[in-house]
Amino acid sequence: MKKGQFFIKAANNDPVENQYEHISFNEDNVPIISGTNMKVVELITEKIAYGWSAEELQFQHPYLTLGQIYSALAYYSDNKEKIDKDIERRLKFVKQVQQSQASSPLVEKLKKKGLI
Repeated sequence: MKKGQFFIKAANNDPVENQYEHISFNEDNVPIISGTNMKVVELITEKIAYGWSAEELQFQHPYLTLGQIYSALAYYSDNKEKIDKDIERRLKFVKQVQQSQASSPLVEKLKKKGLI
């Protein structure tokens, strides 16, 4: 294996080249930051939601190195459509769960008072 080459296992256990040093794939073939259980999509969602820079992401997640963060950002840049679809799917799921839940008594009181 040459320096800079990284291999992952495909679903059929065949090795597949992965060009991102700090990105690996979990048993569900979801990209994660190597050495952690953080999914790339989770880090990217925070970047999009809060507009955080790589340095701010590291401040919020001190267990990540800037190398790991930049690798995740590079992976996102090269796989934007796929990750954006995953983010959209996750947001739809959250909205469905929220809609299926009854309002709490506190929410109802605040609504009656016109506070929300």
